[in-house]
Amino acid sequence: MTDRLSAAFAAPGRNRRALLCPFVTAGYPTVDLLGPMLESLQQAGAGCIELGIPFSDPIADGPTIQESYRLALQNGATVPRIMQAVEKIRSVGFSLPIMAMASFSIIFKHGADSFAAACANSGIDGLILPDVPLEEAPALVALLDKYQLKSSLLIAPTTMPDRRAKIAALCTGFIYYLSVTGITGERQSLPADVPLNLKALRVMTPHPICVGFGISRPDQVAELAPLADGIIVGSAIIKTITRELARPAPDVAAAVGSFTAELAAGLTQ
Repeated sequence: MTDRLSAAFAAPGRNRRALLCPFVTAGYPTVDLLGPMLESLQQAGAGCIELGIPFSDPIADGPTIQESYRLALQNGATVPRIMQAVEKIRSVGFSLPIMAMASFSIIFKHGADSFAAACANSGIDGLILPDVPLEEAPALVALLDKYQLKSSLLIAPTTMPDRRAKIAALCTGFIYYLSVTGITGERQSLPADVPLNLKALRVMTPHPICVGFGISRPDQVAELAPLADGIIVGSAIIKTITRELARPAPDVAAAVGSFTAELAAGLTQ
């Protein structure tokens, strides 16, 4: 299995420029639109995809992503259909790394081994684990590693240093640093402590650090680009999709691509 994630972060000539990592809900608005949506993101300058697996009881997702999960489930976005859609995308040459955000409840329901095998077989590169108990994380990370899947766990501004070190040691993909406490959603400004926290995390891990929660504008991307290895944008992407729902599917994908290109421009400012 090709290590697309490590290759993306280590791409020659990138000169430490951060990767833009858009978040999309798998199956929102439909599973059939996932392929065109991801292709549009790739063409717009995305470097990695965070693919949200819809879940009926989101952990830290704000109302925008919660509603996208509800509608995706309503429209039939089951795990098998999502895996089939990703496999189809890979079969036509989609090359960006895809990290699936999956609740521990989903993994447990499908069986961790079966879920990991399905991810690997479909072309998913790893899992972001937002709610796995720290005590159970080592076994799950080891299982994912067996299938050559990367693991990324979350660290919040309020996470204590000793716990940060334990979480960082488990990550094999990237550290997912939350720029703010609370739920996902757009913010007018980023907290002043982000640079200091990222600097402290650098001491704990050799792996890339991605920043998410609250990022929605090119100027915020530009602010974080010198500090982080990856910049995750979620709610703003989903809002763009929602605004375009009345239009034909190709226009929805194109609109998301245009917005992503605007965000990507912040990487070079």
